Amino acid sequence: MPAASTHVRVTAIPSVTDALKAVEALFLGAGQRTARRNAWNSVLEDRRRAKDRVEAQHVMEVASGRASRAT
Repeated sequence: MPAASTHVRVTAIPSVTDALKAVEALFLGAGQRTARRNAWNSVLEDRRRAKDRVEAQHVMEVASGRASRAT
């Protein structure tokens, strides 16, 4: 006798990010959402550039023969 096939439906549990995006869609217009996301992307890019500057400064200090006292 062949085994009966069972179909299982799996639904993904929404993440916190998905929930926040849904709430955002309810309260903000499309232009405001775009502006907020652009602003957040700018913050992330500024943080990345600052980290790169610190790393470059550290490399320059090590290359010049003096270690930074901050590390």
